[in-house]
Amino acid sequence: MKTAIYLAAGAALALSACSPKTDTTSETAGDGGGGNRAQVWAAGSSTVFPFATRVAENVARTTGGKPARVESLGTGGGFKLFCGGASSQYPDVATASRPIKKSEFEKCAAAGVTDIIEIKIGFDGIVVANDKKGPTFDLHREQLYMALAAEVPKGGAFAPNTAKTWDAVGPGLPKDAILVYGPPPTSGTRDAFNELALEKGGEKDATLAALKKSDEDSFKAKTHTIRSDGLWVDSGENDNAIVQTLQKTPHSIGVFGYSFLENNMDKVKAAKIEGVAPTFETISSGAYPLSRSMFIYVKKASIGVTPGLREFVDGFVSDAATGKGGYLQSRGLIPLPEAEHKAQQASVKALTVMTAPAS
Repeated sequence: MKTAIYLAAGAALALSACSPKTDTTSETAGDGGGGNRAQVWAAGSSTVFPFATRVAENVARTTGGKPARVESLGTGGGFKLFCGGASSQYPDVATASRPIKKSEFEKCAAAGVTDIIEIKIGFDGIVVANDKKGPTFDLHREQLYMALAAEVPKGGAFAPNTAKTWDAVGPGLPKDAILVYGPPPTSGTRDAFNELALEKGGEKDATLAALKKSDEDSFKAKTHTIRSDGLWVDSGENDNAIVQTLQKTPHSIGVFGYSFLENNMDKVKAAKIEGVAPTFETISSGAYPLSRSMFIYVKKASIGVTPGLREFVDGFVSDAATGKGGYLQSRGLIPLPEAEHKAQQASVKALTVMTAPAS
């Protein structure tokens, strides 16, 4: 997505990398203590943001209703707000680039947010990319771990990561300095990158593999803690800003969602991960190692109360939006297999609520 859109105002606004994005400036109706809102409010993932804004725009155009307010706060930030309470002070919808965690689900329940509908909308891939003028990378996940982890195995123990260049973590890699711009800890993209890239890469080391068997919590802490010496830079929830940064620093690398790669093919190129390039086909098949699922979570109690919520949710699972060849595919969303897509539609029609996640 090349701009963040203020749907209500109909104007494009460029936002800084450190501030959350939103598609409307409309205020909440009512007294803020449980009064009904005049529009749908969705908040969460920066990766799902362009999909949600497009659905909001399309639903408003076809129904004549007030467009949904959509905010990019990161998946974790979206769940925190969504689970804050059941009144109109809190969003109806959380957008997410990972499943809700057990701890988040329990916080929702404690705040009176029960009967949550989980909807998988499609797939995305986490891309490791650089400027088109920069070197070409083919990275293994263990190399990503050795380049970016705060501590790495050394002599059967762990020591601070001192690698400064890519060739120091893998033969044949460029001699360029390690400099990676990526999402902050509140981002679902960061969570998924930690799990799919760093954790899976760490598992290939004997010391870490043994630690996982003896103490999985410590293993996760080691593999999910990224170095803080300036070679990894948290770049806010604006993935488009990372693309712009890569153009200014051709030898740096960025981590962001596939949809942003697809919309910036003229500016950046993606690294292969273990020989596999991120494409529509490799992500949908699961062949690309950093593939993930996209979700929205909806408060069932808000359906029929918040104007336009049912239409917004139905719009999200419609064939026209998330079906094969749907309009969200042109924005980079990889559609679900047909049978799974139909299952999500049936779940929404029945307003089926989720059970508590296992972890």
